[in-house]
Amino acid sequence: MGSANKKKISTDKLFYKIGEVSEIAKIEPYVLRYWESEFPFLKPRKGSNGQRLYTRKDVELVLQIKNLLYNEGYTIAGVRKKFGSSELKKNAVSLETIQGVKRRLKDILNTLSRDIVSYKPQESVNKTRNSHLQM
Repeated sequence: MGSANKKKISTDKLFYKIGEVSEIAKIEPYVLRYWESEFPFLKPRKGSNGQRLYTRKDVELVLQIKNLLYNEGYTIAGVRKKFGSSELKKNAVSLETIQGVKRRLKDILNTLSRDIVSYKPQESVNKTRNSHLQM
């Protein structure tokens, strides 16, 4: 799991499709599907169309699994045991994901605040126009 792989994981993106994860990890999509069947802690969400949607944390898990299997010589059972002993929880959300969502929400709030300050309802604009005409 080198720094080159880390650069490809966008901090702004919430979900990755299987093809994107395949490119990031440099492994075939069928390998990812196989790992899902072997590792209970790797369960990407599925969209309404059935497309696998990996979170940033899922992508990091894939990179960890790849490193353990291909570089450190672990077996499938060994990886399962290693992650089982660390009590990995699928529903845990990484701090980076929370910070990214928080940053996006602040951006949305700022945009809405600017729009509200500059917003003038059509009715008040018409009253202003009519008052100038009556003078």
